Amino acid sequence: MNTYLIIGGTGKVGGRLAQILRKTSHTVRIASRSGGDVRFDWRDYGTYRHALAGVDGVFLVGPGSATDWSENLTEFLAAAEMEGVGRAVFLSARAVEFLPGGAVDLAEGALRAGPISWTILRPTHFAQNFTEAMFAPVDGEVRAPVAHGTEPFIDIEDLAEVAAAVLISPSYDGDTIEISGPSAISFDEAVALLGQHAGQAFTFVHELPAQHEVRLGEAGTPEGYIAWRMAMLGAIHRGDDAYLSDGVQRVLGRPATSFSDWARREAASFSRNT
Repeated sequence: MNTYLIIGGTGKVGGRLAQILRKTSHTVRIASRSGGDVRFDWRDYGTYRHALAGVDGVFLVGPGSATDWSENLTEFLAAAEMEGVGRAVFLSARAVEFLPGGAVDLAEGALRAGPISWTILRPTHFAQNFTEAMFAPVDGEVRAPVAHGTEPFIDIEDLAEVAAAVLISPSYDGDTIEISGPSAISFDEAVALLGQHAGQAFTFVHELPAQHEVRLGEAGTPEGYIAWRMAMLGAIHRGDDAYLSDGVQRVLGRPATSFSDWARREAASFSRNT
């Protein structure tokens, strides 16, 4: 069995990926500035080779989308080549097309130009964003500047399974895999499904883009991340991100999980996290 380094292994995707790999008897090494199996810091080149020693493949989650980190990634990939790492799988986002020249786009470019085999995963917004991240209801409300726009939300469990399959196989080297759920739904529909399965009353409130930007700024959100988030949400608002992608079917040979089935499965988490 192989050894895989997961950068971002304590996050939503990396944590689930680690569980899948361990269940299939692979060795998993979690990289983190603290609390992982091996110390790793994107800002400290000295941590790169130690974290990569003895690794067959690496799953990459960047240090954020607020600032350009492509030079760090270039150095990391050079270290990976020196340590004999065979493959890197990068968690990007399908929304990268809506912010050309942004941090995520630049990271993809650095990966493609790097010296080791690579695969890029481009998922849509996560279904779990309604329970674990930006769309989680606050006082029963979900606020976002998307109006009636629709999005084919992806279940992170599906994404993690795709990541595991891609990481252990050379079949997807040099491939950019776009990943979405099986249908696009509006935020009104998503919030209604959340409420239905959670037994709670949730409401979606359309927020004007300018108001959303102000709210993010007042919360201390970096300007670079605000630009990235507004590009993503703006694409939903316009309907540009409503199209479906076949990554789950192509890699796993089965349909992606619907938002309704995800909500039914994880209904218990709603009461814990909202």
